[in-house]
Amino acid sequence: MPEEKIIAVLGATGAQGGGLVRAIQADPQGGFTARAITRDVNSDKAKALTALGAEVVSANVDDPESLKQAFAGCYGAFCVTFFWDHFSPERELAQAGAMAEAAKAARLRHVIWSTLDDTRRHIPLDDDRMPTLQGKYKVPHFDAKGEANHLFTDAGVPTTFLLTSFYWDNFIYFGLGPKRGPDGVLALTLPMGDKKLPGIAAEDIGRCAYGIFKKNGDLIGKTVGIAGGHPTGEEMAAGLAKAIGEPVRYNAVPPEVFRSFGFPGADDLGNMFQFKRDFNEMYCGARSIDFSHEVNPALQSFDAWLSQNASRIPLD
Repeated sequence: MPEEKIIAVLGATGAQGGGLVRAIQADPQGGFTARAITRDVNSDKAKALTALGAEVVSANVDDPESLKQAFAGCYGAFCVTFFWDHFSPERELAQAGAMAEAAKAARLRHVIWSTLDDTRRHIPLDDDRMPTLQGKYKVPHFDAKGEANHLFTDAGVPTTFLLTSFYWDNFIYFGLGPKRGPDGVLALTLPMGDKKLPGIAAEDIGRCAYGIFKKNGDLIGKTVGIAGGHPTGEEMAAGLAKAIGEPVRYNAVPPEVFRSFGFPGADDLGNMFQFKRDFNEMYCGARSIDFSHEVNPALQSFDAWLSQNASRIPLD
């Protein structure tokens, strides 16, 4: 039997990377094995990955040398950053640069970079349709990832650029789920108007990434986008109502109202939703449901995800 190809997985204890590790380990005949990279190999999540048979190693995305060691001997890597740990686009750029250099040093044959659109290509900084944030970004947690794409290309790393979508899991963990109004009725509040919001189960991002690795390099140099569905706010509210068992209204607020909500990152997310709304056809077009099904036949629709997860959504 040929030797299994080792995929180094950053964010292995998180949503995207964890999904990839589980997808690899669930397919013992697939020709791949996972090297789960985490800062704390003794965490419960890391131990759970060890129990699945994954190799778990310690490295830190802020420590370039540790990444080089973690990537050594691997066939490929899944690279991802987590803006919400620190709210710093500059730190994301530095981390992406370290990943690219580590991939180059290890001579990896295929890297997937989990990226997003650089919104400044569509809304220049001097465009007052939305405020400029942190001095040089429109949507900080998008823009830095998109800007970092060239770091992999410049380093000569064979890379697939994976455009992800809104996590439906945000309704559970990020406080974006329905809230109960003064009248007792639940409302889903988003500044999307009547436009579509490409979304995906976080677990499916890792499964899609695995499908991309299984294409044996066919998608190197390509930018591909994934989504489990493109529902509107009204459609999501209807799906939530059916799954929860009580009415959920869709509350379409203007982006400036959403930006004023005051929670950490509200301005960033308000700009993000406005970008998706104002450039909806382009944004949806870049995230093909058909392609996502191709690389991940088990892809979940929003209703399928709700059937498994609606009971986990906190209802205020």
